[in-house]
Amino acid sequence: MAERELRGRRRETAALDGLISAARTGRSEVLVLRGEAGVGKSALLESLVARSGTCRIARAVGVESEMELAYAGLHQLCQPFLELTDRLPRPQHEALGTAFGQQSGPAPDRFLVGLAVLNLLSDAAAEQPVLCVIDDAQWLDRMSARILAFVARRLAAESVVMVFAVRDGEDHELTGLAELEIRGLGAADARALLDSVLPGPVDPRIRDRIVAETRGNPLALLELPHAWSLTELADGVSPGTLASRIEEGFVRRLEVLPADTRRLLLTAAAEPLGDPALLWRAAELLELGADPAAAAIESGLITFGRHIQFRHPMVRSAAYRLATPQERQAVHQALAEVTDPDADPDRRAWHRAHATARPDEDVAAELERSAVRAQARGGFFAAGEFLERSAALTLDPDRRAQRLLAAAAAKRSAGALEAALELISGAVAGPPNAVCEAEAERLRGEIAFDQGRAREAARTLLGAARLLDPHDPIRARVTYLEAMSAAIWASGPDAPGILAFAAAAAPPPVDSNPPADLLLQALALRITRGYSAAAPDLIRALDHARRADIGADDIGSWLWLSGNRVSGIVAIEVWDFDAALELALRQDRMARETGALVQLQFALSFRANLQCLTGELSAVAGLVDEDHQIAASTGNPRLAYGALLLEAYRGNEVVARQLIDATIRDATEHSQGRMAAFATYANSVLHNGLGKYDVARDAALQVFEQDVVGYGVLVVAELAEAASRTGDTKLVESALAWLTERVTTTPTAWGRGIEARVRALLGADENAYLVSIEHLSQTSLAVEVARAHLLYGEWLRREGRRVDAREQLRTAHEQLEEMGLEAFAERARHELLATGETVRKRTPDTLTDLTAQEAQIAGLARDGLTNVEIGAQLYISPRTVEWHLRKTFSKLGISSRRQLRSALAR
Repeated sequence: MAERELRGRRRETAALDGLISAARTGRSEVLVLRGEAGVGKSALLESLVARSGTCRIARAVGVESEMELAYAGLHQLCQPFLELTDRLPRPQHEALGTAFGQQSGPAPDRFLVGLAVLNLLSDAAAEQPVLCVIDDAQWLDRMSARILAFVARRLAAESVVMVFAVRDGEDHELTGLAELEIRGLGAADARALLDSVLPGPVDPRIRDRIVAETRGNPLALLELPHAWSLTELADGVSPGTLASRIEEGFVRRLEVLPADTRRLLLTAAAEPLGDPALLWRAAELLELGADPAAAAIESGLITFGRHIQFRHPMVRSAAYRLATPQERQAVHQALAEVTDPDADPDRRAWHRAHATARPDEDVAAELERSAVRAQARGGFFAAGEFLERSAALTLDPDRRAQRLLAAAAAKRSAGALEAALELISGAVAGPPNAVCEAEAERLRGEIAFDQGRAREAARTLLGAARLLDPHDPIRARVTYLEAMSAAIWASGPDAPGILAFAAAAAPPPVDSNPPADLLLQALALRITRGYSAAAPDLIRALDHARRADIGADDIGSWLWLSGNRVSGIVAIEVWDFDAALELALRQDRMARETGALVQLQFALSFRANLQCLTGELSAVAGLVDEDHQIAASTGNPRLAYGALLLEAYRGNEVVARQLIDATIRDATEHSQGRMAAFATYANSVLHNGLGKYDVARDAALQVFEQDVVGYGVLVVAELAEAASRTGDTKLVESALAWLTERVTTTPTAWGRGIEARVRALLGADENAYLVSIEHLSQTSLAVEVARAHLLYGEWLRREGRRVDAREQLRTAHEQLEEMGLEAFAERARHELLATGETVRKRTPDTLTDLTAQEAQIAGLARDGLTNVEIGAQLYISPRTVEWHLRKTFSKLGISSRRQLRSALAR
């Protein structure tokens, strides 16, 4: 049978055998088999398993009726390795246990579960290569699909092979992974296969027509002759209806079976666990005949063993479709009654729901409880499905609206934004309810922000906060904070007044959440009354945010308030670089510990921006690369901040301009003024480095005039430098006046250093240059220190003081080149040449051979982290960490971790 099914598959089997060979040499491989229904994907998987030799096998099959049950497919795959879970780090062990319902606990983030699965497979493969085969992956539940895609993208050196089979034309989460298209058999192989199942000699013209119109599809060639007469087949099989024609053939084969046998097959189709004991108990309740399985076995459509298996997924769907609604309800009712309510309450609730045709509060309440359990395991999409079905069975209009809103909120968390909006519309379609309408408006605003419509989100959230205030003041205040955050992102020349509107609407503070209330009050004051009036409150709010004691229940809110969302903006606004870096590192750590990857993307971008200013461009490249990897894993967009500023400081004009232009276009389209302002600021940095001062001046002025919270601090130095080079004294004076007000109010070393630099640019004051260098040298802002030396050296050279200029320019050139600020370093080199000193460009050293991920891993290893700790931070397995370190040691010419510090310093 297997040999017949694999006719003409030499290319495919060779590719699959290559995966196993790679695993035996220590590499991991991933492949997606893609093709139409019946083309032979499952047969190829079975053949691969048969030829896998000593590999340990793990299997999972996607089933349509299980798509709403979170982690169902993942549990199938991990079942053979669950005895190894005790080896996992505690957070991963607990996350996996909660996801599989083995223990209670807070909802695990799906990517922490993903890291647990990655390490579980890695541990299993330490003894022998592991082969994972996942059939019908397009029908995996969403959580399992996303986690397995995450794991597949992280495999490297674990000796694990993952092979997925997906059907053409179906949505799946495996985009970007290596694919092998499985096509129909060639004409000769197809004719031979058809001949093997035809009852007798056939007119060659009819046979060739069947082969041509089935396009060599093996299942069609094997199954159609069983259900269709040669006369019917001679009428032709339209390519567009091949799948339905095959399924219709299965329906014909089912129709001739005894009624009890059909009901047995229906029962098996409605319960995808494949548990024989469960099936026979349900069959007994349904009072089926003495031996309804005999005819089913004889038909070849199903096999009964340790697990029940249909010949093909189309048999399952045909058995279910053939039944009447009443027959389906009876079968689901029987399955509900035999399903253990303690061991598997959610599957029991789902069967009860399908057995119910009219409103039933008891069933609806059970589905609601299942939704709570699903959400506790991180299965937001499954929770949404349970709640949506619960609402459909709810008669009371207020309770129905509540359940629809809860379903919408769950689906929003799962990323199904359009589906969530449809549910919101259903929730507000009933009788008027003020609280329901307020919550619906809030959810609409949050979804608008998720979709990048920040201006609309701000206005919608403000309206929702006002509606909530009389009924739930605490939720109203949280909504005001969300509105302020959206308004900050929307503020810009294309959205005049939105931020002031949000600030004016902010209520006075209360004691319910001091850091959040103080931040809200301080930002509102900053917008409505200006910097000087708000500075004391901004500093106090920042201090509270830094000292906040964060409990497990508050982590989500803190992550939202921290970093470049709110607190980090305030830290930059008051010139407190240390606080900004502390908040960024804290956000990074907490996002990693909780597996909150979307928040981790924000943390990585914020860290990248700050570390650009500290001159750690190699580390920044690693952060940018990690953001890209997370985006690929989650399907969320990449955050452009880190990459923008990195390429601007590197002076990579072509790449930087492409990123800047694309970001501005996208931000303008989605009313995200803050993104456009940041890209414009990066444009000023780029062109100051390149010496194109008129372009730098115009870009900096555009941001400066907008008074973007947190960005004026960054752009004022760019504006003053560019304006001084283009002879625009008035602009330099404006920049100095702006700085003087702020530095007087918040006199930090950073602010004083930049203020002294601008004063020097305006008045040719040598002492001011020295004061600027002195203040900035007290900070970790290495880029600003080097640029201060550069500006001082340039001034000295113009004054004709060549010897003094060389000292400053040499310092600037060495520092800028060491940090990788190539355009600014080139400025310093040209100035040195003008003083009569010859300067060679530095050639790349060994370190530049490291990839971004290798450099990042090497830096963490240098800092004392173990392979397990590095893997947990970067969402890769410890074996992959070790693999990267071996390559790094080879490139750096060292043999141990102890040598990393000196090697990286070189």
